Amino acid sequence: MTIDYSPFTIFTPQIKALLKEIVIAIQSWGEARQFIQRHRLFKWIILPGIIYTALFIAGMFFFWTSSDGVVSWISRQLSIEVWLQKERNEWLSFIFVMMGMMLRLILVLFYFSLFKYLILIIGAPVFAYLSEKTEAIIDNKEHSFNWKELKKDAERGMKLALRNAGWQSVYLFALLLLSLIPVIGWITPIIALLMECYYFGLSMLDYSFARVNFTPAQSVAFTGRHKGLAIGNGLLFYLMHVLILLAPAYAVIAATLSVHKVKNS
Repeated sequence: MTIDYSPFTIFTPQIKALLKEIVIAIQSWGEARQFIQRHRLFKWIILPGIIYTALFIAGMFFFWTSSDGVVSWISRQLSIEVWLQKERNEWLSFIFVMMGMMLRLILVLFYFSLFKYLILIIGAPVFAYLSEKTEAIIDNKEHSFNWKELKKDAERGMKLALRNAGWQSVYLFALLLLSLIPVIGWITPIIALLMECYYFGLSMLDYSFARVNFTPAQSVAFTGRHKGLAIGNGLLFYLMHVLILLAPAYAVIAATLSVHKVKNS
């Protein structure tokens, strides 16, 4: 009898598949760096990256200050601070401080989500072009610019971003309510982050699916069966914010590389 000693042995087949797909997505980000250097794609990264960085910094400053105002307004409306001063209970104070932190984190993620979709809509033509060019290089084909095809892919990317924004807003509102529940609500930022990663990854992967004639519904269904590819791509997108201006373009190139791997397998 053969014993599987792989690091995923202890997990169920579904969890193993999810983790392997996340690993594929993460590896694709490392390959994207080499790919960009080898094929001199920096000009398609730097300018969009500078614009993204400027908008990101301005947007997050506004989002953080406004989320702080929202939490303070809720606290005043519910007279929480007056009630805590009256009770003078350290555990109650700790629980409500944690609730406030979770609420702020969910609000910031919600604001970032709206900002992210704005970038996906504005940057759709660049992302579509980068994905097409990446796949042409992988397949050793000469990339010919087709405005009609690019316009179609960009419009599809915008529509999918709007669709994802609607669904994610519904789920984030539910998490916002859940975050108000003591203790249980403390896990909501993790759930919100994974959901953010999934929906961002879905948008990045769809540019590749469009070229194999997947309908948007088929693209959503396929990504639903391969959540790890989307979550891994989105997770690295968040981590790449240490180098903010590289994040969006790296994401679309890495997504194209990871879809190519899965398609071949």
